[in-house]
Amino acid sequence: RRAAMDALQFPTDKSVVEYVWIGGDGPLDLRSRAKVLHKAVNDIEDIPDAGFDGFQTNQAPPDCSEVRIKPRALFQDPFRPTRQNRMVLCDCWSPDKRPLPSNTRIMAQQLFDVQPQAEPWFSVTQEYTIFKDGKPLGWPSATARSFGGPTTQLGYPGPQGPYYCSAGADVSFGRQIAEAHLKACLCAGVKISGVHGQPMPGQWAFKVGTCQGIEMGDHLTMARYLLNRVGEHFGCVVSFDPKPIPGDWNGAGCHTSFSTKAMREVPNKGEIGGFEEIRRGIINLERKHQEHIMAYGEGNERRLTGMHETAHIDTFSWGVGNCMAHIRVPKSTEIAGCGYLEDRRPASNMDPYVVTSMLFKTCCLD
Repeated sequence: RRAAMDALQFPTDKSVVEYVWIGGDGPLDLRSRAKVLHKAVNDIEDIPDAGFDGFQTNQAPPDCSEVRIKPRALFQDPFRPTRQNRMVLCDCWSPDKRPLPSNTRIMAQQLFDVQPQAEPWFSVTQEYTIFKDGKPLGWPSATARSFGGPTTQLGYPGPQGPYYCSAGADVSFGRQIAEAHLKACLCAGVKISGVHGQPMPGQWAFKVGTCQGIEMGDHLTMARYLLNRVGEHFGCVVSFDPKPIPGDWNGAGCHTSFSTKAMREVPNKGEIGGFEEIRRGIINLERKHQEHIMAYGEGNERRLTGMHETAHIDTFSWGVGNCMAHIRVPKSTEIAGCGYLEDRRPASNMDPYVVTSMLFKTCCLD
Protein backbone atom coordinates (compact mmCIF):
# COMPACT_ATOMS: atom_id res chain seq x y z
CA ARG A 1 0.00 0.00 0.00
CA ARG A 2 2.81 2.39 0.87
CA ALA A 3 4.54 1.70 -2.45
CA ALA A 4 1.30 2.52 -4.25
CA MET A 5 1.00 5.81 -2.38
CA ASP A 6 4.66 6.67 -3.05
CA ALA A 7 4.03 6.14 -6.77
CA LEU A 8 1.50 8.99 -6.82
CA GLN A 9 2.88 12.19 -8.30
CA PHE A 10 2.30 15.73 -7.06
CA PRO A 11 0.66 18.07 -9.63
CA THR A 12 3.09 20.51 -11.17
CA ASP A 13 0.74 23.52 -11.08
CA LYS A 14 0.50 23.57 -7.26
CA SER A 15 2.92 23.78 -4.35
CA VAL A 16 2.59 22.20 -0.92
CA VAL A 17 4.20 24.40 1.70
CA GLU A 18 4.87 23.06 5.21
CA TYR A 19 4.84 26.00 7.63
CA VAL A 20 7.11 25.27 10.62
CA TRP A 21 7.20 27.34 13.80
CA ILE A 22 8.18 27.25 17.48
CA GLY A 23 5.26 26.86 19.88
CA GLY A 24 4.75 28.35 23.31
CA ASP A 25 6.55 25.71 25.37
CA GLY A 26 10.12 26.49 24.41
CA PRO A 27 12.53 26.00 21.51
CA LEU A 28 11.83 22.27 21.21
CA ASP A 29 8.07 22.79 20.83
CA LEU A 30 8.11 22.51 17.05
CA ARG A 31 4.81 22.68 15.19
CA SER A 32 3.83 22.58 11.52
CA ARG A 33 0.92 22.61 9.13
CA ALA A 34 0.68 22.21 5.35
CA LYS A 35 -0.94 24.63 2.94
CA VAL A 36 -1.56 24.15 -0.78
CA LEU A 37 -0.69 27.15 -2.94
CA HIS A 38 -2.04 27.32 -6.48
CA LYS A 39 1.24 28.57 -7.89
CA ALA A 40 4.93 27.77 -8.04
CA VAL A 41 7.11 28.85 -5.12
CA ASN A 42 10.42 30.23 -6.31
CA ASP A 43 11.30 32.50 -3.39
CA ILE A 44 10.16 33.23 0.14
CA GLU A 45 8.23 36.26 -1.12
CA ASP A 46 5.92 33.82 -2.93
CA ILE A 47 4.69 32.41 0.39
CA PRO A 48 1.92 34.32 2.22
CA ASP A 49 1.63 34.73 5.97
CA ALA A 50 -0.57 32.15 7.67
CA GLY A 51 -2.28 31.66 11.01
CA PHE A 52 -3.24 29.05 13.58
CA ASP A 53 -5.05 28.53 16.88
CA GLY A 54 -2.55 29.81 19.43
CA PHE A 55 -4.56 28.51 22.38
CA GLN A 56 -3.65 24.96 21.38
CA THR A 57 0.08 25.85 21.31
CA ASN A 58 0.07 27.80 24.61
CA GLN A 59 0.61 31.09 22.78
CA ALA A 60 -2.75 32.83 23.12
CA PRO A 61 -5.89 32.82 25.31
CA PRO A 62 -9.01 31.00 24.07
CA ASP A 63 -11.03 34.20 23.61
CA CYS A 64 -8.35 35.74 21.34
CA SER A 65 -6.49 32.74 19.98
CA GLU A 66 -5.37 33.83 16.52
CA VAL A 67 -1.61 33.83 15.94
CA ARG A 68 0.02 34.96 12.70
CA ILE A 69 3.18 33.33 11.32
CA LYS A 70 5.57 35.10 8.99
CA PRO A 71 7.86 33.14 6.62
CA ARG A 72 11.54 33.71 7.42
CA ALA A 73 13.69 30.91 5.95
CA LEU A 74 12.90 28.74 2.94
CA PHE A 75 13.85 25.07 2.51
CA GLN A 76 12.99 22.18 0.22
CA ASP A 77 10.58 19.57 1.57
CA PRO A 78 12.53 16.26 1.70
CA PHE A 79 9.35 14.29 2.46
CA ARG A 80 7.45 15.64 -0.57
CA PRO A 81 10.36 15.38 -2.99
CA THR A 82 9.40 17.52 -5.94
CA ARG A 83 10.86 20.94 -6.68
CA GLN A 84 7.70 22.96 -6.07
CA ASN A 85 7.07 21.62 -2.54
CA ARG A 86 8.72 23.60 0.25
CA MET A 87 9.17 23.96 3.97
CA VAL A 88 9.30 27.42 5.47
CA LEU A 89 10.45 28.34 8.95
CA CYS A 90 8.29 31.07 10.48
CA ASP A 91 8.14 33.25 13.58
CA CYS A 92 5.02 34.12 15.55
CA TRP A 93 3.15 37.43 15.84
CA SER A 94 -0.09 38.72 17.28
CA PRO A 95 -2.81 39.92 14.88
CA ASP A 96 -1.84 43.52 15.73
CA LYS A 97 1.71 42.84 14.53
CA ARG A 98 3.52 42.43 17.85
CA PRO A 99 6.06 39.60 18.28
CA LEU A 100 4.93 36.97 20.76
CA PRO A 101 7.05 36.33 23.89
CA SER A 102 8.07 32.99 22.37
CA ASN A 103 9.50 34.81 19.33
CA THR A 104 13.16 34.89 20.37
CA ARG A 105 14.16 35.10 16.71
CA ILE A 106 13.17 38.75 16.32
CA MET A 107 15.17 39.72 19.43
CA ALA A 108 18.24 37.91 18.09
CA GLN A 109 17.87 39.57 14.68
CA GLN A 110 17.77 42.99 16.32
CA LEU A 111 21.06 42.30 18.12
CA PHE A 112 22.79 41.01 14.99
CA ASP A 113 21.63 44.10 13.10
CA VAL A 114 23.45 46.40 15.53
CA GLN A 115 26.85 45.50 14.10
CA PRO A 116 26.50 43.55 10.84
CA GLN A 117 30.08 44.34 9.86
CA ALA A 118 31.24 42.01 12.65
CA GLU A 119 30.15 39.05 10.48
CA PRO A 120 29.46 36.57 13.32
CA TRP A 121 29.93 32.94 12.29
CA PHE A 122 28.54 29.99 14.21
CA SER A 123 28.43 26.23 14.09
CA VAL A 124 26.57 24.05 16.57
CA THR A 125 27.07 20.40 17.50
CA GLN A 126 23.66 19.16 18.59
CA GLU A 127 23.67 16.05 20.78
CA TYR A 128 20.53 13.96 21.28
CA THR A 129 19.31 10.54 22.45
CA ILE A 130 17.01 8.19 20.54
CA PHE A 131 14.30 6.50 22.61
CA LYS A 132 12.03 3.59 21.69
CA ASP A 133 9.54 1.95 24.05
CA GLY A 134 10.65 4.22 26.89
CA LYS A 135 14.37 3.44 26.70
CA PRO A 136 17.38 4.61 24.69
CA LEU A 137 18.34 2.39 21.79
CA GLY A 138 20.81 -0.25 22.95
CA TRP A 139 19.31 -0.46 26.46
CA PRO A 140 17.09 -3.22 27.91
CA SER A 141 13.33 -2.82 28.04
CA ALA A 142 13.19 -1.72 31.70
CA THR A 143 12.37 1.96 32.28
CA ALA A 144 15.59 3.78 31.44
CA ARG A 145 15.36 6.36 34.20
CA SER A 146 15.16 3.79 37.00
CA PHE A 147 18.86 3.01 37.15
CA GLY A 148 22.15 4.85 37.25
CA GLY A 149 24.54 3.21 34.82
CA PRO A 150 25.90 -0.22 33.94
CA THR A 151 24.83 -3.13 36.11
CA THR A 152 25.45 -6.84 36.10
CA GLN A 153 21.97 -7.50 34.70
CA LEU A 154 21.93 -9.29 31.38
CA GLY A 155 21.43 -6.95 28.43
CA TYR A 156 22.58 -3.71 30.03
CA PRO A 157 25.29 -1.86 28.08
CA GLY A 158 28.82 -1.92 29.37
CA PRO A 159 30.70 1.22 30.44
CA GLN A 160 31.42 4.09 28.05
CA GLY A 161 34.31 3.65 25.66
CA PRO A 162 33.36 1.54 22.66
CA TYR A 163 30.32 3.54 21.52
CA TYR A 164 31.79 6.88 20.42
CA CYS A 165 32.15 7.05 16.60
CA SER A 166 31.73 3.27 16.58
CA ALA A 167 30.77 0.73 13.92
CA GLY A 168 29.01 -2.58 14.52
CA ALA A 169 25.59 -3.74 15.67
CA ASP A 170 26.89 -4.43 19.19
CA VAL A 171 28.10 -0.85 19.80
CA SER A 172 26.26 1.43 17.34
CA PHE A 173 22.54 1.93 17.94
CA GLY A 174 20.45 4.22 15.74
CA ARG A 175 22.67 4.72 12.71
CA GLN A 176 19.73 4.32 10.31
CA ILE A 177 17.99 7.25 11.97
CA ALA A 178 21.12 9.44 12.01
CA GLU A 179 21.77 8.70 8.34
CA ALA A 180 18.15 9.32 7.32
CA HIS A 181 18.29 12.63 9.16
CA LEU A 182 21.52 13.57 7.41
CA LYS A 183 19.91 12.86 4.04
CA ALA A 184 16.76 14.80 4.92
CA CYS A 185 18.81 17.84 5.95
CA LEU A 186 20.92 17.74 2.79
CA CYS A 187 17.82 17.44 0.61
CA ALA A 188 16.14 20.30 2.47
CA GLY A 189 19.13 22.62 2.12
CA VAL A 190 19.97 22.71 5.83
CA LYS A 191 23.65 23.49 6.34
CA ILE A 192 24.42 20.21 8.10
CA SER A 193 28.11 19.34 8.12
CA GLY A 194 28.37 15.96 9.83
CA VAL A 195 26.99 13.25 12.15
CA HIS A 196 28.62 10.84 14.60
CA GLY A 197 27.85 8.47 17.45
CA GLN A 198 28.24 9.74 21.02
CA PRO A 199 29.78 8.11 24.13
CA MET A 200 26.48 6.77 25.47
CA PRO A 201 24.58 3.98 23.65
CA GLY A 202 21.66 5.43 21.69
CA GLN A 203 23.15 8.91 21.72
CA TRP A 204 24.13 10.76 18.53
CA ALA A 205 25.20 14.20 17.37
CA PHE A 206 24.91 16.26 14.23
CA LYS A 207 26.68 19.49 13.37
CA VAL A 208 25.14 22.48 11.60
CA GLY A 209 27.24 25.33 10.25
CA THR A 210 29.10 27.40 9.41
CA CYS A 211 26.19 29.88 9.42
CA GLN A 212 26.23 33.67 9.75
CA GLY A 213 24.09 35.53 12.27
CA ILE A 214 20.40 34.65 12.41
CA GLU A 215 20.92 31.82 9.88
CA MET A 216 22.34 29.64 12.66
CA GLY A 217 19.11 29.58 14.65
CA ASP A 218 17.05 29.02 11.50
CA HIS A 219 19.07 26.05 10.27
CA LEU A 220 19.40 24.36 13.67
CA THR A 221 15.67 24.73 14.33
CA MET A 222 14.81 23.20 10.97
CA ALA A 223 17.33 20.39 11.56
CA ARG A 224 15.62 19.61 14.89
CA TYR A 225 12.21 19.56 13.20
CA LEU A 226 13.46 17.21 10.49
CA LEU A 227 14.94 14.90 13.14
CA ASN A 228 11.54 14.63 14.82
CA ARG A 229 9.94 13.85 11.46
CA VAL A 230 12.53 11.15 10.74
CA GLY A 231 11.87 9.70 14.18
CA GLU A 232 8.20 9.32 13.23
CA HIS A 233 9.17 7.04 10.33
CA PHE A 234 11.11 4.74 12.68
CA GLY A 235 8.65 4.86 15.58
CA CYS A 236 11.28 6.52 17.77
CA VAL A 237 11.27 9.59 19.98
CA VAL A 238 14.16 12.04 20.02
CA SER A 239 15.16 13.37 23.45
CA PHE A 240 17.08 16.60 23.93
CA ASP A 241 17.32 16.08 27.69
CA PRO A 242 20.79 17.23 28.83
CA LYS A 243 21.15 14.18 31.10
CA PRO A 244 18.74 11.49 29.89
CA ILE A 245 20.37 8.71 31.92
CA PRO A 246 21.74 9.46 35.42
CA GLY A 247 25.02 8.03 36.60
CA ASP A 248 28.32 7.42 34.84
CA TRP A 249 27.19 8.48 31.37
CA ASN A 250 27.83 11.56 29.27
CA GLY A 251 25.06 14.11 29.07
CA ALA A 252 23.91 15.88 25.91
CA GLY A 253 25.04 19.38 25.02
CA CYS A 254 24.86 21.82 22.17
CA HIS A 255 28.46 22.99 21.76
CA THR A 256 28.48 26.33 19.97
CA SER A 257 31.49 27.54 18.01
CA PHE A 258 31.72 31.29 17.45
CA SER A 259 33.92 33.81 15.71
CA THR A 260 33.78 37.31 14.30
CA LYS A 261 35.66 38.86 11.42
CA ALA A 262 38.12 40.36 13.93
CA MET A 263 38.70 36.95 15.56
CA ARG A 264 39.44 35.43 12.17
CA GLU A 265 41.99 38.14 11.29
CA VAL A 266 45.33 36.57 10.38
CA PRO A 267 48.13 38.31 12.31
CA ASN A 268 50.76 40.11 10.26
CA LYS A 269 54.37 40.14 11.39
CA GLY A 270 54.68 42.14 14.61
CA GLU A 271 50.92 42.74 14.85
CA ILE A 272 48.23 41.33 17.12
CA GLY A 273 45.82 39.06 15.26
CA GLY A 274 42.46 37.52 16.01
CA PHE A 275 43.67 35.49 18.99
CA GLU A 276 43.82 38.61 21.14
CA GLU A 277 40.24 39.43 20.13
CA ILE A 278 39.23 35.91 21.21
CA ARG A 279 40.90 36.46 24.60
CA ARG A 280 38.98 39.71 25.04
CA GLY A 281 35.76 37.89 24.27
CA ILE A 282 36.56 35.19 26.84
CA ILE A 283 37.14 37.86 29.52
CA ASN A 284 33.65 39.20 28.82
CA LEU A 285 32.19 35.69 28.89
CA GLU A 286 33.72 35.05 32.30
CA ARG A 287 32.26 38.30 33.62
CA LYS A 288 28.76 37.23 32.52
CA HIS A 289 29.08 33.50 33.21
CA GLN A 290 25.99 33.15 35.42
CA GLU A 291 23.86 35.21 33.04
CA HIS A 292 24.76 32.84 30.22
CA ILE A 293 24.22 29.72 32.33
CA MET A 294 20.69 30.87 33.19
CA ALA A 295 19.88 31.20 29.48
CA TYR A 296 21.66 28.08 28.20
CA GLY A 297 18.94 25.48 28.70
CA GLU A 298 16.92 23.71 31.40
CA GLY A 299 18.36 20.92 33.55
CA ASN A 300 21.95 21.85 32.70
CA GLU A 301 23.00 21.49 36.33
CA ARG A 302 22.59 17.72 35.91
CA ARG A 303 25.09 17.79 33.03
CA LEU A 304 27.70 20.42 34.02
CA THR A 305 29.12 18.57 37.01
CA GLY A 306 32.86 18.67 36.34
CA MET A 307 32.71 15.08 35.07
CA HIS A 308 32.10 13.47 31.67
CA GLU A 309 33.94 16.14 29.68
CA THR A 310 32.27 19.08 31.39
CA ALA A 311 33.34 21.85 33.75
CA HIS A 312 31.36 22.55 36.90
CA ILE A 313 28.40 24.83 36.34
CA ASP A 314 29.40 27.31 39.08
CA THR A 315 33.00 28.03 38.08
CA PHE A 316 33.99 29.58 34.75
CA SER A 317 36.97 28.04 32.96
CA TRP A 318 38.64 28.14 29.58
CA GLY A 319 41.61 26.45 27.98
CA VAL A 320 43.36 25.60 24.74
CA GLY A 321 42.34 22.16 23.49
CA ASN A 322 40.64 21.43 26.82
CA CYS A 323 37.30 19.57 26.59
CA MET A 324 36.93 19.86 30.38
CA ALA A 325 36.67 23.67 30.17
CA HIS A 326 33.57 25.76 29.59
CA ILE A 327 35.27 27.58 26.71
CA ARG A 328 37.58 25.55 24.50
CA VAL A 329 39.97 27.27 22.13
CA PRO A 330 41.24 24.84 19.48
CA LYS A 331 44.99 24.28 19.41
CA SER A 332 44.92 25.18 15.72
CA THR A 333 43.54 28.61 16.64
CA GLU A 334 46.36 29.23 19.09
CA ILE A 335 48.97 28.17 16.53
CA ALA A 336 47.46 30.29 13.74
CA GLY A 337 46.91 33.28 16.00
CA CYS A 338 43.29 33.53 14.85
CA GLY A 339 40.17 31.42 14.52
CA TYR A 340 37.26 30.70 16.85
CA LEU A 341 36.19 29.67 20.35
CA GLU A 342 33.82 26.87 21.35
CA ASP A 343 31.29 27.44 24.13
CA ARG A 344 30.63 24.01 25.63
CA ARG A 345 28.12 25.22 28.22
CA PRO A 346 24.81 25.17 26.26
CA ALA A 347 22.53 22.24 27.00
CA SER A 348 21.05 20.11 24.24
CA ASN A 349 17.65 21.79 24.76
CA MET A 350 18.99 25.35 24.40
CA ASP A 351 17.36 28.07 22.30
CA PRO A 352 19.79 28.73 19.41
CA TYR A 353 18.50 32.26 18.87
CA VAL A 354 19.17 33.11 22.53
CA VAL A 355 22.58 31.41 22.72
CA THR A 356 24.00 32.83 19.48
CA SER A 357 22.77 36.38 20.10
CA MET A 358 24.06 36.31 23.71
CA LEU A 359 27.49 35.18 22.55
CA PHE A 360 27.54 37.96 19.99
CA LYS A 361 26.33 40.60 22.45
CA THR A 362 28.74 39.62 25.24
CA CYS A 363 31.79 39.34 23.02
CA CYS A 364 31.11 42.25 20.65
CA LEU A 365 28.60 44.73 22.04
CA ASP A 366 29.21 44.84 25.83
